[in-house]
Parts: sequence; C-alpha cells; structure tokens
Amino acid sequence: MPHPSGQPLRPAALVLDVLDTLFPLTPLEWRFREAGVPRVLMTRWSDHLLRDSFALALTDTGDSAGRSFEDVVRGALRDITGHQIAPLAEDAVVEGLAELDPRPEAASALRAAREAGLRTATLGNHDDVLPRRLLERAGLLPLVGDVLAARPARGWKPSPDAYRDAARSLGVPPDRLALVTAHGWDVAGAGSAGLVTGWSSHLEGRFPSVFAAPDVSGRDLAETVDGLLALPTGRP
Repeated sequence: MPHPSGQPLRPAALVLDVLDTLFPLTPLEWRFREAGVPRVLMTRWSDHLLRDSFALALTDTGDSAGRSFEDVVRGALRDITGHQIAPLAEDAVVEGLAELDPRPEAASALRAAREAGLRTATLGNHDDVLPRRLLERAGLLPLVGDVLAARPARGWKPSPDAYRDAARSLGVPPDRLALVTAHGWDVAGAGSAGLVTGWSSHLEGRFPSVFAAPDVSGRDLAETVDGLLALPTGRP
C-alpha cells in the first residue's frame, strides 16, 4: 500500500520486532546441543516456525484458532526431530527464548527514538509475557512504552491486520507508525498495511528481492532508527 502523500514522513511512533531484531536467536544453539538436537537443525526449526506462523496468519480459523506462539514453537521442535525430542529437552529450548540477550545497539536505538519524542513499542507474534521478560532482564523495559502482542485472535504477522491493530493501539494512523525489523517478510506485511518501514540488514544481509524495498534501511538498529528520524516531518 503506497503512502498517502507519496513519500513517507517521519513517524510519530515506532514498533520494533523482537526475535532476531532486538534479541538474536543464535545463542539458542547451545540449548539445541544440550537437548541432543544437532545445531544444524536450528535453522530448520526457525523455518518451520515461520512457515506455521504464516499459515496461521492466513488460516487462523476453526480448529487452529487460538493457537499460541508457544504452541507453534513446540510444534516446530517436534516436527524437526520426528517427534523424538524429550519433554524436558523441549522445555529447555522454550525456556531459552526468555533468556536471550539484546543486540549491543538496541538500547541506543530505543533511546534515540524516545529522546526524539516518538512513542515506542514492540510487536511480535508471541504474547506480551515473553518480550516483557526479555526487556526487563536486559534493562530495556523503561525505554519501551508499550509491549504489543499480535495474538492469534487479533491476527498474526505478517497479516496487515496485525500492524493496523498496533497503530490503533498506539493511537496513530498507520502512515505515522514505523516498523523496525530485521525480516524482509515483516517489512512486506507492514508496508501492505500502510506503515513506514525500517529494515536492519544485520540478519539477512541483503533485502529479499521479491518484496518492495523498505522506506529506510541501515546496517543495524541504531542506523535504521536514525534514518527514520531523518525523514521529512511534512511541516513547512
């Protein structure tokens, strides 16, 4: 969806993706090793996790309605191990999600947005418990005004409804809300909902060619936020 003015303006609020954007998943590798799951399967697990989340974004009705992010995490673990993973090992991987550390520039990126007067929030397909624990553990919670959850009943990302609901929750029009993410698919979803999009290249390296380019891109979160803050305000 193109921006109404034809050019994105500096946003009034900012939402940041959580997993692999603010908090890298790479440290989970040792949890996989301890669980007896080959570390090479972690990428396969991540792909399964995204696949099932996307499917729920399109088809979350009937028997699948109400599935939680943890359901999807555990289901993906069982799938990649042929349902051979022990319950305690499965629990250890899931618990590891709440013990991730933030990217080194996460605090400075959040602080820059707050000091510029932007309302800040996080938005993920998980409920609000996981990001709140991660942010509190990292000392970042005071820099985040709202912890939003794209719960199944409110639409999974990258469904446009998830992003529009975030805009309504923050009290801003979609074109005045910016998403910061390390995922090209997340940019595509937010862009289709009319949000301003900021992409950090720290995860994917190159932006996926199948999607429309983000409004702003940067080498990391701080550079991406700085680019969003540098957009024109629209005021004379």
